[in-house]
Amino acid sequence: MALVSGDVAALRSLLDSVGLGLGVADVREPSPRPAGPAEAAAAASMPARRRLEFLAGRRAARRALRAVGLDCGEIPRSGRLPVFPPGRAASISHSAGIAVAVACRPGRDLPLGCDLELGSLPREAARLVLRADEEALLAARSVTELFSAKEAAWKALAVAEGGLRELRISPVGDGLRVWPRADPAHAVRVRVVRVGGGVFSCVVGRA
Repeated sequence: MALVSGDVAALRSLLDSVGLGLGVADVREPSPRPAGPAEAAAAASMPARRRLEFLAGRRAARRALRAVGLDCGEIPRSGRLPVFPPGRAASISHSAGIAVAVACRPGRDLPLGCDLELGSLPREAARLVLRADEEALLAARSVTELFSAKEAAWKALAVAEGGLRELRISPVGDGLRVWPRADPAHAVRVRVVRVGGGVFSCVVGRA
């Protein structure tokens, strides 16, 4: 599975309308190289497949930042999290050899979170994502859509503890509202778009 040009164009248009830039990278791009010594050191410790995903994610992040007019060199990591220079930030996701990233336009204060799922989750996986008070959503949304929306929101909300079931999700307009069960005041709006045989989810604002 892959993202075709039509998918990418539609995503760019959607994200541009809310002040976000999109970056996309493929692990099959020729001669993927780290952007600096910190990226090289991180990549060197990884198995081959993970190394390609890591480098694709960094390329996608730099492309997302360039889409909003910001330059960025190498992006090291702390633990599993990317570390961006001051004034720059992006959210990165990988699936099936494709990396995507979103970055915020300068002057906009938006929570960042995205998720790409180029596959599908079985209905049985719902118990890992939803609680009983959310199961009615499965009448209109797939488990994959709800999982992806919560993943995107998880990154934006920077929830410290618990799993996706600690987030509550409900419909709002043409998207979804997601918030920590322990802190309902901090909610975000998420759009879920079908792409490449899967879904792309992105936080598009506060709710």
